[in-house]
Amino acid sequence: MTSDTPQFECRLAADSAELEAAQRLRYRVFVSELGGNGELVDHENQLERDRFDPFFDHLLLFDHSRDDHPDGPVVGVYRLMQNEGAERAGAFYSESEYDLTPLKTSGRKLLELGRSCLHENYRGGMAMYHLWNGLADYVRARDIEVLFGVASFHGTDVEPLKEALSLLHHNHLAPEDLRVRAQPEAFQAMDLLPIDDINRKQAMLAIPALIKAYLRLGGFVGEGAFVDHAFNTTDVCLLMDTKRMNERKTGLYDRKA
Repeated sequence: MTSDTPQFECRLAADSAELEAAQRLRYRVFVSELGGNGELVDHENQLERDRFDPFFDHLLLFDHSRDDHPDGPVVGVYRLMQNEGAERAGAFYSESEYDLTPLKTSGRKLLELGRSCLHENYRGGMAMYHLWNGLADYVRARDIEVLFGVASFHGTDVEPLKEALSLLHHNHLAPEDLRVRAQPEAFQAMDLLPIDDINRKQAMLAIPALIKAYLRLGGFVGEGAFVDHAFNTTDVCLLMDTKRMNERKTGLYDRKA
C-alpha cells in the first residue's frame, strides 16, 4: 500500500537493477512524454539509454512509500560525469552538441549534468529540493569547480521560442572563458530579437523551470542553441562556475537540514 507522505532518499545507483529503474523513468519522461528517441532506446522494455550510461554516476531519488508500487520507488534522476568518466568514454555526452574546448582546456574539475527528470507526480513539490541536495553533496565531496550540461526546450520550431532564446542570449551569455558554442551542423543563433523588442514576461513563461532555477543560482548559457530532431528538443548548454556564485546564489551548495 502506498503512503500519502513521500519517504525520500537520494543516493547513487548501487547496481544494474537501479540503473534500469532510472532508464525506465527516463523513458517515461523523454520518450513517452516528450517524443524522444535514440539508437539504444529499448522500446520493448521501455528503457531510455545510450552508450554513455556506463561512464556516468546515476543520482537517484527514491520515494520509499512507493516500494511496492508496480513502477517502483525511483521518482527522480540525474546522471553525472566527471573528467575521468569522459576520458574513459572518449568524450563528454554534450560534445555531440557543443564545442567544449573552453572547458576541457581550463584545467578545472568539471561535472557534466544530464538526463535530469522527475516523475510527473513529483513536479512542483519537494522532490527537486531533495534531488538538488544530493547533487550538492556530490559536488562538495569531489571539489567540482564547473558544472555544465544540456537543457531542453520542447520542440524543434524556434519561432515560438524566439523570445526566450533571445533573453537568454542577451542577459545570460557565458563569459569568454566558459563560452562553449553549439556545433555548426545544428547551430541555431539565439539572438533572434533585439533586447528592446523582447517581451520579458512572455520570454520567462517559455523558459522551462529547470533552466530558470539554474539562472537564479548564477548560471550562464553557451553561444547558440542546438536543434535536436532525434529528441524533439531545442537545447541550450547551461554552465555554473562555483567560484562566480556569490553568497546569495549558493543555495544549491549550502545544504540545510
